[in-house]
Amino acid sequence: MYPSIVPRQQEVQTAVNAVAKQLYPDVRYIRYDVGQDWSGDWAVFFRIVLSDEASTNRLREIATQVVWRLAERIDFRALGVIPYHNFRSASEQALLQEPAWMPTPPYQQHWI
Repeated sequence: MYPSIVPRQQEVQTAVNAVAKQLYPDVRYIRYDVGQDWSGDWAVFFRIVLSDEASTNRLREIATQVVWRLAERIDFRALGVIPYHNFRSASEQALLQEPAWMPTPPYQQHWI
């Protein structure tokens, strides 16, 4: 059985895009996947790419803003998922080139 977030993908993506836009240029983009966490609970795994300046000088402040603003726009409990947030700098992503962390067009997230 899938959580309620699956059929509401467009609504979630709209909220994610709004948060990224509000916090730009500190937040470059946000990706996410839905799947089960280590305990088997349904979760949404956010991957947030920050500007280099934000990730070195204001990481705590920006990370807190991202977490709060996502929670304001997305009712994780109602969607049946636990949120997890992971952060990376733009230069780190440029070096690693991990596909899961690359920006994608809206509404094309992966469901695992």
